[in-house]
Parts: sequence; C-alpha cells; structure tokens
Amino acid sequence: MKIATYNVNGVNGRLPVLLRWLEETQPDVACLQELKAPQEKFPEQAIKDAGYKAIWHGQKSWNGVAILARNADIEEVRRVLPGDPDDEHSRYIEAVVNGITIGCLYLPNGNPAPGPKFDYKLRWFERLKLHAADLLASGKPVVITGDYNVMPTDLDVYKPERWVEDALFRPETREAFYSLVGQGWTDAIRKLYPDQKIYTFYDYFRNAYGRDAGLRIDHFLLSPELDKRLVSGGVDKNVRGWEKTSDHAPVWIELAEV
Repeated sequence: MKIATYNVNGVNGRLPVLLRWLEETQPDVACLQELKAPQEKFPEQAIKDAGYKAIWHGQKSWNGVAILARNADIEEVRRVLPGDPDDEHSRYIEAVVNGITIGCLYLPNGNPAPGPKFDYKLRWFERLKLHAADLLASGKPVVITGDYNVMPTDLDVYKPERWVEDALFRPETREAFYSLVGQGWTDAIRKLYPDQKIYTFYDYFRNAYGRDAGLRIDHFLLSPELDKRLVSGGVDKNVRGWEKTSDHAPVWIELAEV
C-alpha cells in the first residue's frame, strides 16, 4: 500500500500538477494540505475522473486538508483536531482506508516567533500530542502525515545556522516534535534514510530547488503496527521542478500488505 503526502499550495491553481503526479505515481492514498479553497470549490469531479474518491475540509484562501483514495472506500472519522472548539482553521482530517487510520495534518507555521502565531503553533502541537496518544492507545494501525512545519534536526535543513530563530526550527518546536515521536511513533523517512539529506520543501526564492537548499518538514509518523510493515519511501523531488508547481515535493511510503 502506497501512501503519499503533498502540500499542493493551492489545489485549483495547481490542479494540472496534482493530476499529473497522481497519474504518474498512482499512490493508493494521497493526503493533501493547503488546499486554499472553500469547501464547495474543491475539484471533486477532476479528482474522481483521475480514479480517486476524496474527503476534504476546505477553507477560503487558506489552509485546507484532504484525503484521496484509489480503489478503496474512505471512512471519515473526524475533520477537526480535538481540544479547541473555537479553532476554525481547517488543518486536520482523519479517516480509515483499508483498515488503516490516516490522520492528515497541516500544522501551523508559527512565524513570526515569538508571538501569538507561535503560541498557537505550540498549543496546536499539544492538542496533536493528546490525540496522537489516544490513537496509539487504540492499538490500531495508524499513520499521521502531512506538513508538520518542523525541521527536527540539523540534517533536515540547509544551513541550519540561518534558521535558529525561525518558528520551524526553534527549540520549543523541535522539542514538541520529539515529545510527540517519543510516545512510540516512528519517523518513517528518517528510519529509511538515517544519515542522508532528505528535503521536502524548496522556497521559490534564490533558486533554492536548483541549489538543493531545502527543508524536511513533511513527515510520516507510524504506529508500531505500521512500523513493522514499512518497506520503502522517498520524495518525488522531480515534481518540485515542474512548471507552476508547489514549493513542496510529494513524499511517500510503501507498506507491506498483511
């Protein structure tokens, strides 16, 4: 089973890129972030014509998450992260596909830090940790994937000394990520590539993609039940080089069937 995550940075504006990627790589499940489209503007028919069912939680201009599945039903579980009834951001959606619980997230950026946006990021992280602990306790196979807006280590960022004050790399952010993983989750891509530079995001400025000056901020966290089924994974880096593409590249893992 191939599961992918892709911050599309505008699902309608980059629809040709998304459809081309789906056609070329054919993931069984694709988790999308930053739809930047209200609920009624999601391109459901185009996705359906590409062979995918979809559930999504849109938001005008910002945020938005979706789960796509090929040749499988999607059983929606929730479309909001528990813990704050006043949070109106569309940043989390969860479903069961082929017996696997899949959480798709778009964690807040948090810049500028310190400040209210950074405080919101850390609060969101705390809510995520509480929910993730409940998911682990269920004993079910679970993957939580998406744009975490975290570079966990120096290996995950080009020239880390330039990022020390950024919300994605501040000690509080990395500590929150370590605390989450420490519950018993496996960082799938880092397990597969323990010592290699693996980037999933390249800024549009300063020829970042051409210079391979990137960040690893899109992650897969696997429960123990899925950790032992992890076969392979990687980044579709070439997609970042396509015309009118997102500043993120798709990331994917392959799980052995049971």
